[in-house]
Amino acid sequence: MSAVISSVVGAFLLTFAGLFPIVNPFEAAPFFLVMTRDLSSGERHALAWRVAVNGFALLLGSMVLGPWLLEFFGIQTPVVRIAGGLVVTALGWKLLTQEQWSDHGQGKMPQREGQSAGAFYPLTMPLTVGPGSISVAVAIGSRKAPGGLQVSQTALHAIGALIGLLAIAVTIYVAYRSAERMARLLGATGLDVMVRLSAFILMCIGLEFIWTGYSALALAGR
Repeated sequence: MSAVISSVVGAFLLTFAGLFPIVNPFEAAPFFLVMTRDLSSGERHALAWRVAVNGFALLLGSMVLGPWLLEFFGIQTPVVRIAGGLVVTALGWKLLTQEQWSDHGQGKMPQREGQSAGAFYPLTMPLTVGPGSISVAVAIGSRKAPGGLQVSQTALHAIGALIGLLAIAVTIYVAYRSAERMARLLGATGLDVMVRLSAFILMCIGLEFIWTGYSALALAGR
């Protein structure tokens, strides 16, 4: 029994500890609030739930299908990091150069078929689950469970990883649901400063993804 618990806990810690610092929904919470400022609290809470579900599904799909798809299409992981880094950098630049965060009449969230149109893009990807998170999920999915290829060990590893993804989804929901409360504590000026600073950090993260992807490709080409 102790070996079973150890396998599950180990996979859980690997997944949660590997993904949480990159997903970091508490850092993205001000962005979520700004981009949904035209919605009521109830609608924002419902949207936070959809983003959490979308984030869980995207990470799970990356973990399960990512290694197989990359191998099938012959796409290298550094290429994925470069492409994702470009998207993250563009989003950070857009948020950084937005003139007014507090003007409710400007900059509405993109909507095509109702308020849920922005639930996946850009709120889930790339704001919440970006190329770094996807790369880590793919790496975890590619990792073999301890103990070789035994079915029982593989199943325990999968259970622990699934629990880790559920924990990530819960933190996303809690952080985004509490975004309005965080904004009240910070105030309008504090929120503006935090959003601008976080947008600059987001751009830096995107550029780092591009650089690390390019460096890996250059190293592989030698």
